[in-house]
Formats: sequence, C-alpha cells, structure tokens
Amino acid sequence: MTTPSRDQAQAVAWIGVGKMGLPIAGRMVEAGIRVTGYDPGKQRLVLAQQLGLQTANSAADAAANHAIIFTSLPDDAALRSVVLGPDGLLNRLTRGAVLVETSTVSAEISAEVGVAAEASGVTYLRAPVSGNAAIAHTGALTCFVSGPRNAFDAVQPVLATFTRAQTYLGVAEEARFAKLAVNLMIAVSAGMMAESLTLARKGGISWPDILKVLDDSAVASPMVKYKTPPLATRNFESTFSCRQMAKDLDLIIGAGHHVGVPLQLAAQVREIYGSLIAQGDGESDFIATVRHVERLSGLGEPKLG
Repeated sequence: MTTPSRDQAQAVAWIGVGKMGLPIAGRMVEAGIRVTGYDPGKQRLVLAQQLGLQTANSAADAAANHAIIFTSLPDDAALRSVVLGPDGLLNRLTRGAVLVETSTVSAEISAEVGVAAEASGVTYLRAPVSGNAAIAHTGALTCFVSGPRNAFDAVQPVLATFTRAQTYLGVAEEARFAKLAVNLMIAVSAGMMAESLTLARKGGISWPDILKVLDDSAVASPMVKYKTPPLATRNFESTFSCRQMAKDLDLIIGAGHHVGVPLQLAAQVREIYGSLIAQGDGESDFIATVRHVERLSGLGEPKLG
C-alpha cells in the first residue's frame, strides 16, 4: 500500500457536509488543510464555502486528484450509492488513495465496501466518530479506527484535527462494532434516566432536586452530566435525534443477530424510540425518553424552580 505523503495529507476531499461533516471539515480548514467538499444539499455547499472549503459539483469531482477522501453519510443506502454505485467513488479514485469513512453504518455494508475497495486498489479505513454535532466544532469528538495500520498512522494527524482521541482497533470491522457498542450504552442510559427521573417525580421529589441528586451521585457518568443541564430547562432541541437513535438501534440489533448476541435491552429501548417517533418526537433530542415515560405515568411538565 502507498501511504499519502505529507503534502498530499494537506489536501483532502470531504463528501457529506451535513450537521456532523461540515464542522469537522471546518476544523480541518482551521488546521491549514485544503478541503474540497461536496453535498447534494446546495445550502450545505454555501455554508461550506463560508467556512473556507472549496466545493465541487459532485462527489467524484470533489475526490478527483486527492490521495485522502473522507465520507460522512447518513446511512447504509447513502454509503452504497456514493461509494459503490455506478458513479461511485471506487470507480473514480486512483489506486493508492485512502478512503476514510466516518459514518455510523452496519458492519455488513462496511465489509462490502472493504472488499470493493481492495479490488480497486483503494485503501479503506473505517473511522466512525463518537460525539454529536453540538461539539463537533470543538475538536472534542473521538473516533474508532480499523483497517490497515500503516494507513491509520499516515492519516492520524488529519484525524487529530477534529478528534481528541483516535483509537486503533484492528484490520477489519472492529471500529464499526465499537461505535455500535458505545451507542448502545448511550441509548440504554437514556431509557434508564427516563425511568429514574420519572420514579423520583412520582415519589414527590422536585425536578431540580432529582437532577442534582443524579448529577452528584455515583451514577453521574459523562452522559448524565452532559444531559442534566438541558433537562433542567426542559430543552429537547436535538443534538442527536430520536429518529437517528432508532436508526442506530436497528443497526445495533442487526449486528447482534449477525454475531449471535441477544440484545434484549436494545430491543426494548428501540420500541421506546419507535413510540416517540409515532408521537411526533422524531426530531426531538434522544433524551426525550424522559417525556415518554412521564406521559405513560400521567405526568405533565414539572416546575423548573
């Protein structure tokens, strides 16, 4: 495998400048990397230009003549279309290019891309990021990486422009399973917080008091501390939506079926998110599990002070 030179690493293509992709690409620009971006949304391209990205009219045009190409795509179908379709990247990239895929997708589609990339002479790194759009511009994301180790070593300085930690896990789909495992913990934690908070409210504890109890207790994980401030004001504006979490839980449950792991909690929490979507909360933040359990318990909005 030919690894990108230092000069080549100073110019990358970024396919998919959505809520996550755009601030990440912006971090690269701030670090002095020349980024050529593409997104099917015209307004996203305008925003990309405002952040200092060059833009292209297609994914293939953005990737042309680049040794490193990043993708940030919404789901398996988008990845298949952009990378494996008739006009997909693997039909356009030069041999020796490195494709770095940062999305949350299934291990199955990722493995399919891996096989096709090898046949095309393209090096493929799985590098899903952990975090959300609200912090993407800060560089506080993390990423899990699998694929050829020498490609990871070559690309790590670029990854470090938008992540605080880059964990190399192996040569195949390990990074995909790591991301799904982390998201499973987040989803189940959101369900757990909902039941705990609602139980406390029904027991007569005020909303500010129970949030303080959780925040000061042994269960105050980083996620609990991250979610107590918006919950204090009942702010359910999405950092990661219920609909997105449902999609990830479908991937998680599918991965469990594939490798023979029964994920009973995942299945139960997936139904909670299905209910939230049906009730019109699909675009609310994933911590809207709290509202779901409150409704089931006959509770309205709490007093905030």
